Amino acid sequence: MKIKPALPKGTRDFGPEELRKRNYIFGIIRNVFEKYGFQPIETPAMENLSTLEGKYGEEGDKLLFRILNNGDFLKEVREQKIELREENLKQVTSLIAEKGLRYDLTIPFARYVVQHQHAITFPFKRYQIQPVWRADRPQKGRYREFYQCDADVIGSTSLLNEAELIFLYEEVFTKLGLDVKIQFNNRKLLVALAEKNGICDKLMAFTTALDKLDKVGEEKVKEELTSAGINTKALEVILAMKSLSSDEKIAYLEKYFPKEEYSRSGMNEIQYILKQASACKKLEFAPALARGLDYYTGTIFEVKPTQVQMGSLGGGGRYDNLTGVFGLPGVSGVGISFGVERIYDVMQELQLFERINLPAGSVRAMFINFGGEAEKQAFQYLQQLRARDIASEIYPSAEKIKKQIAYADKKGIAYVIFAGEEELKSGQLQVKELKSGTQHSCTPEELITLLTADSQ
Repeated sequence: MKIKPALPKGTRDFGPEELRKRNYIFGIIRNVFEKYGFQPIETPAMENLSTLEGKYGEEGDKLLFRILNNGDFLKEVREQKIELREENLKQVTSLIAEKGLRYDLTIPFARYVVQHQHAITFPFKRYQIQPVWRADRPQKGRYREFYQCDADVIGSTSLLNEAELIFLYEEVFTKLGLDVKIQFNNRKLLVALAEKNGICDKLMAFTTALDKLDKVGEEKVKEELTSAGINTKALEVILAMKSLSSDEKIAYLEKYFPKEEYSRSGMNEIQYILKQASACKKLEFAPALARGLDYYTGTIFEVKPTQVQMGSLGGGGRYDNLTGVFGLPGVSGVGISFGVERIYDVMQELQLFERINLPAGSVRAMFINFGGEAEKQAFQYLQQLRARDIASEIYPSAEKIKKQIAYADKKGIAYVIFAGEEELKSGQLQVKELKSGTQHSCTPEELITLLTADSQ
């Protein structure tokens, strides 16, 4: 039986050309991370479900990819004589799946910090570039497997960290050639807003609905709030600030909130960040920003493109006690993430890669294969090039020269080298630059000099 090759929905293959573009993005992000003093770590693709569940809200838990236990995963279900019904589905799931693919990099990082706390110097600045998985509905800019690039500072309550992360965002997107707005808000304000309007017991439902404002519009959000039994007074406050500048929004909120401690704390943090990061022209205070995750407690971020219709290209925020669920309470952290898949898609749509001088391929030179003794000698020359760290290859068989050159051209190889019988007798290799079509003679030593200089 033949199986038609296909990918799971929400996943993608990337060939050499696409990977060169993606690696360009990864390279810029990684370099800026390290420039700002962040150190790399990695965590496993799968975590215990006890680590993941309950950290992303009810909707987030539904998007976790669960991994069936090894062997007879139904054994305990049968032994306990549990029927598969909708009302006991959660109980059955806990028996047949104890692990899941990571949903993001933040929760695994919190687990990592607790397990390695005695080997870490706090404040700990880490970055992580790895794939994550979500059982989401695939659509434009939304995939089930995608890379995140995270930078976090944990073990410090200083708001200077937030300011640094804003400038980190700005530098990366400037280097990528993307015009964005870096929006921020504070969860303390949202909590204070919920308290004042009597919906504190439904805060998560409120922020989840509010987080969809840009995606579905005001009326849809009002409908969702009403159906959840939440009055829309808090939403009206946010909508009233829609067209105001950051300073005008601050003035509006100063009048709206009484001088109580929690709202005052949030306002102070917002004003500090606006002052400390005033040089960032991409920064925008956005009271409607909610970031519908349970673990955020202070500043929250989101980065949106200005030139195309696309979801956020990054986001993050302050979490004061994320490590507490793993037995290490009171350790505050703040972090941001880059959504590489969307960044890649936006750069493709704007044709930004065409303006970047990306190398066509890593191989600089290829020897034409003439077979026989010439093949043997060309192979020895090839090892000399590789010994000097010059990426090179030889065509594997003595095909027609036209075919071999076409292969090199398609791979983006800059030079082809002719080392046939005539060249071996004279000691002069013929080197052809495929882009210009120019051809000249050189000794094997001169060839190394040429290719070394060209690669710098």
